[in-house]
Amino acid sequence: MQWYLAQCDEDWEHQFGVTIDTLDNPGWGLTIDLDGTALEGLNFTPIYQGVPDAEEPVQGGDGDVPWLVCRVDGSKFKGWGGPRDLGRLISAFRSWAEGQIEQTANGT
Repeated sequence: MQWYLAQCDEDWEHQFGVTIDTLDNPGWGLTIDLDGTALEGLNFTPIYQGVPDAEEPVQGGDGDVPWLVCRVDGSKFKGWGGPRDLGRLISAFRSWAEGQIEQTANGT
């Protein structure tokens, strides 16, 4: 929430934002626009937990098996996870964003 609020400058929030969707397999999808933010263009190591390295989220499952896929495509952070993994998706973005901000503040 703090990261989103920090981006709101009476312009960015009219074109960009954060989207949380549901998946039909079942699960969650998270898309965060990085355009015009300090995170745009920064390296993100993709996360594949509970799935093989895949281009898209897995299909099937009953929701009891945790899984997570996160990556940056162009200028968007994208993440997918099981129906109990929304918090993990948000935490994955938050950890990366806070780490990048900390590195910038420390000059590394």
